[in-house]
Amino acid sequence: MIDWIKAGWQPPETPDSEEEKSAVPGLVPSLLEAAKQLKYDSPEGLDVYMHILQLVTTVDEGIQSIVQYPEDGKQTWEFLCDLTCRDLCQPGDPPLIVQEQKTILSSVLAVMSVMFASQTEQEYTEIGKNLSLIGSLTRILENLETCQKKNKDNHVSDGDGTQDKEPEEDSHLQILRDVCCEFLSNILSRLKKENIVTALKEGHITEEKSLCALRNLLPLYAESVNSFVEVLGEADETMSQTLKKEISVLGEES
Repeated sequence: MIDWIKAGWQPPETPDSEEEKSAVPGLVPSLLEAAKQLKYDSPEGLDVYMHILQLVTTVDEGIQSIVQYPEDGKQTWEFLCDLTCRDLCQPGDPPLIVQEQKTILSSVLAVMSVMFASQTEQEYTEIGKNLSLIGSLTRILENLETCQKKNKDNHVSDGDGTQDKEPEEDSHLQILRDVCCEFLSNILSRLKKENIVTALKEGHITEEKSLCALRNLLPLYAESVNSFVEVLGEADETMSQTLKKEISVLGEES
C-alpha cells in the first residue's frame, strides 16, 4: 500500500506541465471519483473507499498526494465536508444511527482532521468557511453519548452479574469519538471572535453543544477548550461564564 502511494505521488515541481500532470494517474482523484459514484448506490462500497483514503493519510506521501494540488485538495475537502454535514448524522436522525455510520464517519473525519491540521493553509480549510463542522461534530458526540449509554445499559441488563468485557461495538465507537474530539479541538483552537459571533448566530455553537464539547474534550484537550472559552467571552460573556463553571465541576470530578 505504501509503495503504491509513493509510486503515485509526485512532488509539486513535477510534472512540469498540465499535459504531463494529466498523464500521471492520480491515486486520490481516482478514489474520490469512485466514492462519488458509490455515494448513494452502495454505502458499503463508499465505506471501503473512505477507509482506503484514510489509510492513504497515514504516511506523509499520502497526505501530500491530497494537498499538493489545491484543486484536488479542494474537491476532496468539499466532498468529505458535504458527506459529513449533509448526508451523515443529520439533526432529525435518531442518535443510534451513529452505530451504522461509525466506520465511515471515523474514516471521513480522520482524513479531514489531517487536512485541516496540515500546514498548507488553503482557502478551503479556512475556519470561517467551515463553521458548520462545529455543529456536525458536536452532534456526533451527542449521539455517541446516547449510543454508548444505551449499549452500557443493555450490557448490564443482559448480564448475569459477572464482570466481562465491553461489547465489541464500543471499541469502534471509541475510535470515532477520539477522531471527532481531535478534529473538534483543532477547530475550536482556531476560532476568533468574528467566527464565534457568526457561529452563534447560525446555531453552530449553542450552550448545549458547548457543554457536550467540554464533556468530551476535557481533560485531554484542555488548552483548546480554554482558548475557545476565552474567545467566547468576547462574544457571549454569559455563556462563557457558564462554561467556566462547568470546567471547574468537570475538573473536580476527574
